Amino acid sequence: MTADQIRDMIAASLLCEHITLQGDGRHWFTTIVSAAFDGKRAIQRHQMVYATLGEKMKTDEVHALSIKAYTPAEWAALPK
Repeated sequence: MTADQIRDMIAASLLCEHITLQGDGRHWFTTIVSAAFDGKRAIQRHQMVYATLGEKMKTDEVHALSIKAYTPAEWAALPK
């Protein structure tokens, strides 16, 4: 899968204010900012992102995905 395909799948299921994705075709790193993460623990946020990729995670089309998931308030508070 390409970075654009993965990013599009995530964005189609989660309303994202910000999303970046980098990787080598097997190992991916993403930063996502979404109000959908409000009130969710880190593991719940990761599960939400994994759910957007569904079978792609199970069939190894996406081998590894490292996720940084922030609410808009958390993202705004980060040093820029």
